[in-house]
Amino acid sequence: MVNGKCVCYTRFMDKIDEILTRGVANIIPGKELLEKELKSGKKLNIYLGIDPTFTELHLGNGVVLRKIQQFADAGHNVTFLIGDYTCLIGDTSDKDSLRPALSVEQIQENFKSYKKQAEKILDFSKVKVRYNSEWLGKLNYEEIIKLTRHFTLGDFISRELIKKRLQDGKPINLSEVLYPVAQGYDSYSMDTDVQVGGTDQTFNIQAGRTLQKNLRNKESFALTTPIMEGTDGRKMSKSYGNAIWLDDPANDMYAKVMAINDDLIMIYYELATKVPMQEIKQLENEFKSGKNPMEFKKALAFEIVKELHSEEDAEQAAENFEKTVQKHEQPTQIPELKFKENQKIEDLLTEEGIVPSKSEVKRLGEQGGLTIDDKKIKSDDTVKEGILRIGKTRHFKLISS
Repeated sequence: MVNGKCVCYTRFMDKIDEILTRGVANIIPGKELLEKELKSGKKLNIYLGIDPTFTELHLGNGVVLRKIQQFADAGHNVTFLIGDYTCLIGDTSDKDSLRPALSVEQIQENFKSYKKQAEKILDFSKVKVRYNSEWLGKLNYEEIIKLTRHFTLGDFISRELIKKRLQDGKPINLSEVLYPVAQGYDSYSMDTDVQVGGTDQTFNIQAGRTLQKNLRNKESFALTTPIMEGTDGRKMSKSYGNAIWLDDPANDMYAKVMAINDDLIMIYYELATKVPMQEIKQLENEFKSGKNPMEFKKALAFEIVKELHSEEDAEQAAENFEKTVQKHEQPTQIPELKFKENQKIEDLLTEEGIVPSKSEVKRLGEQGGLTIDDKKIKSDDTVKEGILRIGKTRHFKLISS
């Protein structure tokens, strides 16, 4: 007993508070109602659904992963749902155009990469993986028609992005209208108590609440997390080139965190680290007292790299950043990179797995992030011998094979 209270109970309440407040944008129908459910001691059914339409995850994607891990650590039944069927439709909740549908083979390949990166945050021994083809693939046409009767077309086209596409004369595929219905049926099929997602998923999550209420007379919850801003202050996105990827090399990850705006430091601490909120609040008080933001940012970058790589990698990344960025020195050890005759920079870097895509190489070139012997180059330039720098911290000695 401590001050008349059981230590175990205090920890239990701390976990609940963490779930309800840290990295939470909204809880529907209300925080107090979900708090009551959590305090009851019942094991709730929690799920996060993802459509593996891409192969890379960034820190912003990690926010929802951290949230469901909190539920798993508290002993709840957590499901990581792979939308192999909804992926055939394509969700446009955060897009201004129709997302292309993927083949089954592409979906399976994407998830392999997705899971490997998610493991940096998720403990899959506590989280169940399921595929929504288990139930969506069994629905017949009559059953689908009956499901659609719980929703209106007006609700769908009232969404801001959909309204904008209609105003711009862009097509709306009928399959897109079925997407929220399918996601709602996911929630119903798993008898979900809480569905987790980003704020851009609110409409789709509400579809699940509708089916749970109408078909099961059960109140369920939507817990949404904020959209994380990238290195330039805009929404973290591949298309903006401002993302910090979970599989970024330690040096790149450290340097990218150092590039964020000062006003994002404490937000990143809350959304992208395991540092206890009590410590973050202390850091915030010190930050507001006028101390140099650089020191807080260095500590943040170290913490993020340590959690997603290792403490040793974080130490080396900090040292490398000081040498190459702050002191403008070349690293003492530069790895060699062999190239073929007439090979383009974009082909070399993607084939060797140094940069994930040609579009990313192009972006780096356009932003001055590619140089050979300190001379700027573009993604379609031919490789030549010299010291290649990618971003601020990665160096390679180019050697003709």
